Amino acid sequence: MGAPSAPPPPPGVTVVTGGASGIGAEIARGVAARGFTTVIVARDGVRAQAVASEIARATGNSRVEALTGGDLASIANVRALATQLAGRYPAIQGLVNNAGAYFVRREVTADGLERTFALNVLAPFLLTYLLADRLRAATPARVVNIASAAHRGAKIDFTDLQGARQFSGYRAYGTSKLELILLTREFARRFGGTGVTVNAVHPGFVASGFAQNNGGGVAAAIRVLGFLFGKSVRRGAITPIFVATDPSVASVSGEYFSSRKVNPGDPASRDLAAAAQLYTVCAGLTGVPASGP
Repeated sequence: MGAPSAPPPPPGVTVVTGGASGIGAEIARGVAARGFTTVIVARDGVRAQAVASEIARATGNSRVEALTGGDLASIANVRALATQLAGRYPAIQGLVNNAGAYFVRREVTADGLERTFALNVLAPFLLTYLLADRLRAATPARVVNIASAAHRGAKIDFTDLQGARQFSGYRAYGTSKLELILLTREFARRFGGTGVTVNAVHPGFVASGFAQNNGGGVAAAIRVLGFLFGKSVRRGAITPIFVATDPSVASVSGEYFSSRKVNPGDPASRDLAAAAQLYTVCAGLTGVPASGP
């Protein structure tokens, strides 16, 4: 009789940005329930710790941790978060780029960047880039970007990426999600053969705190729409959790998922030349080499 086989290693570390509320908290809960060391990143560190403690109790997983990320529309804050994560975790098996928002009015960050583009596009781009070595160290590893069906019909104007000439909050949001899917495909190409997969996910229209940062009539209208037509956060988190953890998609990369299936997405989301161009632009805006990661 041969020696008993060694037990499989425990799941590694998965990081969820925007993990202290809404769909992010539910994704963190699902990841923790599957045994991963789960790191909840949120702007409010006190809230992140409270949610982490509650998830640890509910799932029986003591390895649920919290980090304060600050406003990830700030390039300096994204860099600081990456430094924190790299310092604490030699290997990161999963990164769920969930933090994002819709802004009805055009706002400019301290970096001089339009806030929708900075938070929804540049933050996940830069965090993924800066954690590339930690992801490679944990292979097989997965990056999951929370996109949206709002990308359909969007178009990228490379001469006005940040809406300086003409701005619509909804258009900026949809375009940011198109850009995130394109970056997903370009990262997947660059990580090809390394054991790191990168995919985008449409969770559906979720009744959560989405767009409540705008206040007034916009926030009220979206609350009503969420009540009438929105999914629960639990249902909305099903596909992101599936793509982040399920063995059946372990080797799938560069795809856009909806309802736990690969979805072709809008034709514009499959423009690989635009994906490569956007990657180069994002590298320049965030100060990293375009040749990486």
